[in-house]
Amino acid sequence: MARLIQPNIKDSMKTISVVISGRGSNLEALLNAVQAGHLKARVARVIANRADAGGLAIAAQHGVPTTVIESKKYQDRAAFDAALAMALDADQPDLIVLAGFMRILGESIVKQFNHRMINIHPALLPSYPGVDTHQRALADGVKWHGCTVHFVTPKVDVGPIIGQSVVPVREGDTEAILAARVLKAEHRLLVDCVRWFCEERLVIKDDKVLLRNAETSFDAYQNPVG
Repeated sequence: MARLIQPNIKDSMKTISVVISGRGSNLEALLNAVQAGHLKARVARVIANRADAGGLAIAAQHGVPTTVIESKKYQDRAAFDAALAMALDADQPDLIVLAGFMRILGESIVKQFNHRMINIHPALLPSYPGVDTHQRALADGVKWHGCTVHFVTPKVDVGPIIGQSVVPVREGDTEAILAARVLKAEHRLLVDCVRWFCEERLVIKDDKVLLRNAETSFDAYQNPVG
């Protein structure tokens, strides 16, 4: 049976919380899209698990409140997850975006925000889950690489796929060059997937995500980027 993903409808504009660990380039893409009117949503808060995360400064520049929950200060994952869940609950977000968040979340928090938490991964899942994706792709000699936005589930990097973007792997590519090409694709893909969620166009059927009544088709992401 198909299940329409319906955010908690408080008003016509959806509320988003973004969780980061690092530089925040995908966060910046989202905030720029909101500012330009391409994404009709409100980023309520940015939460980082590192006090030195570059994305905190980006959030401040856009006037978005920030919270730091340093993972190293918690005795275990469960304690950190409980603190993160409490911080997220405070803003009652319709959608939680993990944008460069470099921690594995436990089953309890993932289930608490079931079908309301998405992640962007720098590879074409199910290929290359986990870390060092660009290095592994180059080592395998693949011709195509890319990125994936998916719903978060208790099992890492296997949640229902919302969208993917493909980039070519070129002769002479280094890990840094390939990563930069994929990152450019990430920015576009993440904004579109968040927009689809906010416009209530996502349907889950048999653990697969379908896009309904959309001007942009998933087919658009079969064409190479960059």
